[in-house]
Amino acid sequence: MATTEQKIVGDTYSKPQRHWLRRFLIFILPVLVLVGAIVGFAILGAMKEKPEEKEEAVKALPVLTSKAYSDVVTLSVNVQGEVQPRSQINLVPQVSGRLAFMSPKFIEGGAFNKGDLLIRVEPAEYELRVVQARANVAQAETAVVREKSESQIALRDWQELGSGEAPSALTLREPQMAEAAARLEASKAQLAEAELHLFRTNLYAPFTGRVIQRYVNQGAYVTVGQQIGEIYSTDIMDVRLPMTNQDLARAGLKLGYQSAKIGEGIPVRLSANIAGTDASWDAEIVRTDSRFDPETRVLFAYAEVHDPFGKAAKDGVPLAPGIFVTADIRGEQVDGAVLIPRAGLRGKNVVYIANDDETLTIRSVTVRATDRDRAIITSGLAPGERVVTSPIRGAADGMNIDIVEASTILNTSSAE
Repeated sequence: MATTEQKIVGDTYSKPQRHWLRRFLIFILPVLVLVGAIVGFAILGAMKEKPEEKEEAVKALPVLTSKAYSDVVTLSVNVQGEVQPRSQINLVPQVSGRLAFMSPKFIEGGAFNKGDLLIRVEPAEYELRVVQARANVAQAETAVVREKSESQIALRDWQELGSGEAPSALTLREPQMAEAAARLEASKAQLAEAELHLFRTNLYAPFTGRVIQRYVNQGAYVTVGQQIGEIYSTDIMDVRLPMTNQDLARAGLKLGYQSAKIGEGIPVRLSANIAGTDASWDAEIVRTDSRFDPETRVLFAYAEVHDPFGKAAKDGVPLAPGIFVTADIRGEQVDGAVLIPRAGLRGKNVVYIANDDETLTIRSVTVRATDRDRAIITSGLAPGERVVTSPIRGAADGMNIDIVEASTILNTSSAE
C-alpha cells in the first residue's frame, strides 16, 4: 500500500519538471542559434582581407568657350505693327435729296484728289430757295429805304411847325427804321443759308485719298447725316508699334517722346511680303503715347510714312492700310561694348569665366541689351576673356574645367 502511494507522488512531481524543461528548450535553442550565427559572421569578417583603398581623381568638366570681343554696337529693335491712315472719315451729306451725280472715282479702291467733286444732290429745290431768299432781301431793302424817307419827311414837317422842341424818336420813326433794318439782316441771313445749302448739294473731296467703301448708288435718295461712303487720306500713313521697357531702352525712346520736326525722328525700316515679293519702306518714329497700355503694359510708338502711294512707294509697291509690317528700329549707339554669344549669359547678368589655369569663375556683369544671338556687356567683362557657352550643372567658383575647342566637338560628333 505504501509503495503505491510513493509512486503516485513521484509521478505527480515529475510531470511539471518535464513541461518546464520542454518550454525552456523551445525558447533558448533559437537564441543560441542566432548568437552562434552572429559570432560566425563576425569571425568570417575578421578573417576577410580588407580591400585596397584608392583615391579617385576628380575629372575636369569639358566645356566650350568663346572669347569676348569689343566693338561699336548700334542697338536695334524689331517689332511688328499694322499700317493705318492718319485721316479716315465717313462721307455724309449735309442736305437731303436725290443723288443726281456720282463721280466715277467714288467707288471701292478709287483714287481722288483734294477738291474733286464726288457726289451731287439734286440742286433744283435749293436753287429755288436761293431765288426766294434774294426776293426777300430786295423787299427788306425797299422797306429800309421807305422808312428812311418817311423819317426825313417827319423831320422836315416838325421843323416847319417851329415848336422849338427836339422831335421824339417816335416822331422821326426811328423804331420803324430799326425794325426794317433787322428784317433786312434776317433776309440776308436766310439768303446766305439758302446759298450754303445750295453749295452743299456738291460734296467735294476734303483731301487726296482713296475710297474704302461706297454705300449708295446714283439716283438714291439720301438724308442729312446718312453715311454714303468711307474714305482715307493718302498723305501720311501711321504704324502703331508696341514697345516694351527693354525695347524703349534699346531704341532710345522715352514716355511722351515727340520729334521736333519732320526728318528728325528715329529712323525705321518697314518690311513686309506683298504678293510673294519682299517690300520695304523708310519711316521715322515721331511720337509715343503719353501712357502705357494698362492691359498689355506696352507703350505704343508711332512711325509715319509720307506720300506712301508716291515717293515712299518702293519698286511701285505702296504702303497701304491694313498691311502688317515688321519694323527695324535703329536705336542708340554703344561705344566700347563687349560682346559674347547669347549662350554665355546665365540668367540676367551672370557669366562663367574660363581661366587660364582651367578653373571656373562666376562673375556678375552689366548687360546693356540682348538678342537671339548675342549679349552686349558694358561692364564686368574684359575683351579677350573666355566665356563658357556650354551648359554646366552645379557650377561653383574654382571648379576644374577642361577647355575643349568647338572644332574638336564637331569632329567628334561627325565621327559618331
